[in-house]
Order: sequence, then C-alpha cells, then structure tokens
Amino acid sequence: MASLTDIIFLLLIFFMLTSSTIQINFDLPKSDSRTVAPTTVAVTLKADGEFQFNGRKVQKEEINGQIRQSFEMMDAEVQKDATVTIISEIGVPWKDVYAVMGMANSNRMRAIIATQPNK
Repeated sequence: MASLTDIIFLLLIFFMLTSSTIQINFDLPKSDSRTVAPTTVAVTLKADGEFQFNGRKVQKEEINGQIRQSFEMMDAEVQKDATVTIISEIGVPWKDVYAVMGMANSNRMRAIIATQPNK
C-alpha cells in the first residue's frame, strides 16, 4: 500500500510541475464535457476586447504570428499534438473565437475552447 501512495505522490508532483500556470479570473462558458486536454499555447479573449497570448497582452493582429512562432520552436514530437487553448470570457463575439480557431488551423495546430463544467 505504501508503494501505491509513493506512485500517486510522484504523479501528483509530475502533473504540478508540467501544468501550465495561466490563471483564469473570469466566467467561462459552461459545458457538460469532462475532457481534459493538454495545452501547448493559450489565447485569452476578454469581453472588453483585450487579447492575451500565454498570459501576455497582445494585439489581435499579433496572435497569428505568435502561434506560428511557438509552433516553429517546438520539437517535431510536440508539434504532432500541438494545441491552442482558447480561453474566452462570456460575452466575447463568436467571430473572434472563430478567428483564433482559424489561426490555429492555419498553423497546423488543434484548437480547443476552455469551459467550466456544469454543476
């Protein structure tokens, strides 16, 4: 039983160290999905029109270049599963979310939309 506890503890430490440290301080859309996907890069869209790339404020026009640059800096193995997580506040126009999805697709990356689970 002690060895199982050690393994669980090591897994916990591993996931804590490899997880992304982007904080989300606003309401996300709700979803019934329980899927947890890895994040390679994160694009945050706020209702006031602010855009962030991996937690750093950028202009909307800069996002595609940032995604491309991040993709090019990745190892070939990481590129296979590269994912753009779109963190969109409630009230962001759908056209902005769709534009970021298109940018991810044009750079050969998957796009997922971050949601919070229904309670």
